[in-house]
Amino acid sequence: MENCIFCKIIKQEIPSYKIYEDEKVYAFLDISQATKGHTLVIPKQHVSDIFEYDEVLAADVFSRIPKIARSIEEAFPEMQGLNILNNNRELAYQSVFHSHVHLVPRYSKEDDFSIHFGNHQSEYSAEELQQIQHTIVKQVKNID
Repeated sequence: MENCIFCKIIKQEIPSYKIYEDEKVYAFLDISQATKGHTLVIPKQHVSDIFEYDEVLAADVFSRIPKIARSIEEAFPEMQGLNILNNNRELAYQSVFHSHVHLVPRYSKEDDFSIHFGNHQSEYSAEELQQIQHTIVKQVKNID
């Protein structure tokens, strides 16, 4: 894509701090470094978000993540955990519209990174959860 910053990084038109590269995937340090070692893993094929992946592209991208994650862990033995994030579309905090997966090393509860999942369990009855389940399962069967 012509004006995509990540496509320009892949083509080395814009410099990056490359961590990993093969024929399908490019991984590099996020310039914001939410925590030390914060890495982005992107497909070389331009897709905007997860909704544009097919099974082959998903396998290509997501199969590389454990190797890159282990490399970060080996590089920073003080790391105590790792968040893997994939934001899709603007409402979900995607800011660059070339699909990417964040690998965010965690060092302590005070490392200036947090995720909050609200607990809304009491707001849904078993029947409502079952309806949600059936609605999604029906679509899973229709998509292929």
